[in-house]
Amino acid sequence: MHYFEYKNNRLYAEDVPLETLAETYGTPLYVYSHKTLLRHFKAYDTSFKDFPHIICFAIKANSNASILKLFANEGGGADIVSGGELYRAKAAGISSEKIVYAGVGKKEDEIAYALNENILMFNVESEQELAAINKVAANLGKCARVALRINPDINPQTHPYISTGLKKNKFGIPYEGALEFYKQASKLKNIEVVGIHKHIGSQIINITPFLDALNRIVALIDQLKAVGIGIKYLDIGGGLGIQYLDEVPPHPEELAKKVIPIVAGRDITIIMEPGRALVGNAGILLSKVLYVKKGSDRDFIIVDSGMNDLMRPAMYGAYHHIMPVKKTKRKNVFADIVGPICESSDFVGKDRDIQSFEPGELAAIMSAGAYGSSMSSNYNSRPRAAEVLVSGTEHYLIRQRETYEDLVRGEKIPDFLK
Repeated sequence: MHYFEYKNNRLYAEDVPLETLAETYGTPLYVYSHKTLLRHFKAYDTSFKDFPHIICFAIKANSNASILKLFANEGGGADIVSGGELYRAKAAGISSEKIVYAGVGKKEDEIAYALNENILMFNVESEQELAAINKVAANLGKCARVALRINPDINPQTHPYISTGLKKNKFGIPYEGALEFYKQASKLKNIEVVGIHKHIGSQIINITPFLDALNRIVALIDQLKAVGIGIKYLDIGGGLGIQYLDEVPPHPEELAKKVIPIVAGRDITIIMEPGRALVGNAGILLSKVLYVKKGSDRDFIIVDSGMNDLMRPAMYGAYHHIMPVKKTKRKNVFADIVGPICESSDFVGKDRDIQSFEPGELAAIMSAGAYGSSMSSNYNSRPRAAEVLVSGTEHYLIRQRETYEDLVRGEKIPDFLK
């Protein structure tokens, strides 16, 4: 559900016409709906209200400070995968006791930073990583709280690039060796084992693999208890999908109804790591049509946003619905909607039956709130887009558009080239 709707044939973000935002801030422009963000967070929080839980937003999905602050104000935490994301979380006011640190490649300086910030726990991915955390903690005179990320070898039935819970994936510790790994971890002097973690992938529509993985993890929790290793935190990961086209993703309430009976009777706190589910449909990428080119079998609608602004279509062949900001009575055309980047993979929509556009008209690329701005780049030396948050009739610039000067900021020509 979101609050991008037509009113008198013009597309609005909440109570603000998208045309007004384009005139005010220019394009390409990321537009987020405050009401939608709040609604999605509360859907999770309310669904799990009867069980101890922490909602740790996956910052990788959208790292804008205003969005992080919104979730922090609601009591949310953060799932981080880098020192930079830790910095962003703390700058936005997210409590250290609600920050969990995942990722297979934590550097020692990042580990030290997280220990000094006293985060809730590290989600450990390998034996060598555990040794590194123990070493850094010893050097700092600290004890590191950890969970072990277990790979349950469950197929999440999603795109292979965003699958993380199979044996062939780089993530986590094999399920078969997990009990012995826990025993070893519990003996380390500067390690405190407090949790267990699983995350099988992203854009999960079928809830069954999620529950199958959880059942395996809960069985392991019971085995650990039998050998004297208590688990305080069960990190069930994230990954629930959203509707991009015709998917029917599970509601958080449905997830809670299935998850809580599995974990009932155990003295644990559930940690969730939703990312896409909170922000995906809360954001759009507003673009202007530059040209329309007639091809032999289709039109090419050329817009001012490219794969540097929204990588998902080029990377995954991902679908994003594209809506005209102003509805007309013109006939539909068969078209590709493409960007200005010098790559054949630079498209936001292919093989679409879509309302015809004229140069200067606006198009809204929907469901762009997750892995849009956070994956954007300066490829082709294009400044990154501005970002705006809409709340009712008000709108706020929450990231300035980059300038050409920003593109070369930090670069330095050595004297011998001058």
